Amino acid sequence: MLITENMRISEVVEQYPQTVAIFRDHGMGCLGCAAARFENIGQGAAAHGIDITTLINALNKAIENNTSD
Repeated sequence: MLITENMRISEVVEQYPQTVAIFRDHGMGCLGCAAARFENIGQGAAAHGIDITTLINALNKAIENNTSD
């Protein structure tokens, strides 16, 4: 499964814990905040002024090893 900008931040972090570092590296460090539970990645990226394409590419690269089983 590929990560998309429409997925909830909390959903991605729960399913792929290795993405926490990617979110933080891109300026989304408050993964435990209330907004992370209902915001999707696109909304969070927009709120923080983060390029969504770069973030999504990095997140998918981080989970690459888990999806090739």
